[in-house]
Amino acid sequence: MRISEKNKLEKIIIVGDRVLIKPKTAQDQTKSGLYLPPGVQEKEKVQEGYIMRVGPGYPIPADYGFDEEPWGNEDEDEVRYIPLQAKEGDLAIYLQRDAIEINYLGDKYFIVPQSAVLMLVREEDL
Repeated sequence: MRISEKNKLEKIIIVGDRVLIKPKTAQDQTKSGLYLPPGVQEKEKVQEGYIMRVGPGYPIPADYGFDEEPWGNEDEDEVRYIPLQAKEGDLAIYLQRDAIEINYLGDKYFIVPQSAVLMLVREEDL
């Protein structure tokens, strides 16, 4: 199987309440026309990027009190999750201090807990 831009993230599994973010390319020039050296934008406290993968969410105990009949679910050890608010494709504004930087197949990504995501911008296709 050839690795393409579309399928290179398929084998990545994000754990728990974390999201995988590809940072948005930073502007090299300020509004007043000054050019910034590399790395200046990366040191900002708040960053933005696109969510590429999302973890399953916050795990909850199996006996959390769901109103199901005991005979209705044969697999009682199945882990259940409270899903995350973030979705793949969202633009995320997040705190840089909580992000873990990784390089995967030549691209830079950040693994960020949902608690460090301050805001999401979602473009819904109507």
